[in-house]
Amino acid sequence: MLILASNSPRRKQLLDLTGWDYRIVVPTVDEQVRQGEPPDEYVRRLALEKAQAASDLLPAADRQQAIILAADTTVVDVDAPGSPSGEILGKPADPTEAWAMLRRLRGRLHRVYTGLAALRLADGAVINRVVSTDVWMRNYSDAEIERYVASGDPLD
Repeated sequence: MLILASNSPRRKQLLDLTGWDYRIVVPTVDEQVRQGEPPDEYVRRLALEKAQAASDLLPAADRQQAIILAADTTVVDVDAPGSPSGEILGKPADPTEAWAMLRRLRGRLHRVYTGLAALRLADGAVINRVVSTDVWMRNYSDAEIERYVASGDPLD
């Protein structure tokens, strides 16, 4: 039994492409960055915590056959002053924050980190990995930012 521990429409869409049967269980975890926590360790930790928290939400009968997939993604401003590993920007809370983040990253490099955890409950086996991608943002206009923010996509 495959469990997706996420409420993300993007993750659901990706898993739908596989054609596999799965269920969604949405765990609640504290997503605050710990003091001094580098971005790669932050997303690695959150992915694992989400998988473990989702396991607690499963009925006992499902636990022996479940494999839980969980992930976390964050955007990092790699050129942020005073931070050797860059500043974790996180998910914008509202359109105003999305607008500010997009203006901040316009015409610049940022890095996207994704942590993935796969937890097999029968024996506790875990795969916990991180990937990162450098993304150059072109110098898009304020009107383009407005349209993109209005689409709702930057809030996920």
